[in-house]
Amino acid sequence: MTQPTTVLITGANKGIGFETARQLGALGHRVLIGSRDEQRGSEAAAALTQEGIHAHFIQLDLQDQDSIAAAAQTIAKEYSGLDVLINNAGISLGGAAAPSQLPVNDLKATFETNFFGTIAVTRAMLPLLLQSPAGRIVNMSSGLGSLTFNSDPHHEHAQFNLLAYNSSKAAVNMATITFAKEFKDTPLKINSGDPGFTATDLNGFTGQRTVEQGAKIAVRLATLDADGPTGGFFDENGEVPW
Repeated sequence: MTQPTTVLITGANKGIGFETARQLGALGHRVLIGSRDEQRGSEAAAALTQEGIHAHFIQLDLQDQDSIAAAAQTIAKEYSGLDVLINNAGISLGGAAAPSQLPVNDLKATFETNFFGTIAVTRAMLPLLLQSPAGRIVNMSSGLGSLTFNSDPHHEHAQFNLLAYNSSKAAVNMATITFAKEFKDTPLKINSGDPGFTATDLNGFTGQRTVEQGAKIAVRLATLDADGPTGGFFDENGEVPW
């Protein structure tokens, strides 16, 4: 009997991460619910299990290297490997503060999770992903991380002049490019995904899209076939400009 594909999703106890787990689980994948909070993560996994999905909680704090290392060891031991990593966890601090008024601590904290945390998890999981015959990494980015969109005064994203969040996602996009180049001669495919302006607690549920819509690009990039792209930035309609 073929073993199910194992997918780790960070920040998966709510929002787009949870819905991504639901959609991938419904396709038959085993989903690991990465969450800092044990109770919330366990409850999310239990809710998906009740829907007939193979879901399991994995304690994972992107700002705690010991937690990340322990998660990698648990996955290797209990699930015999990892096929897909979806770097979904993210924060946005500083509110709507003008760039010149943003507290530096808010900038640093945003990068600690969105960028450095994403890199730390990716590095810890790489040995497992490289053992998979079809490893995939999906870095959940945002159109707000597009330099093209931000520099166009007529684009709808230009009104959201958020130094911390936008620059952290631009940095994630650069990580996607550099990691994809490093592993271009392997089966591993690494891409950035833009879920669109989705209603989540990150934006006070002001987004215009549902989590069901927002999760679509993560699911598509997680399930790319061998001919799929790597090192790109996509939403559900196609390529997004850097």
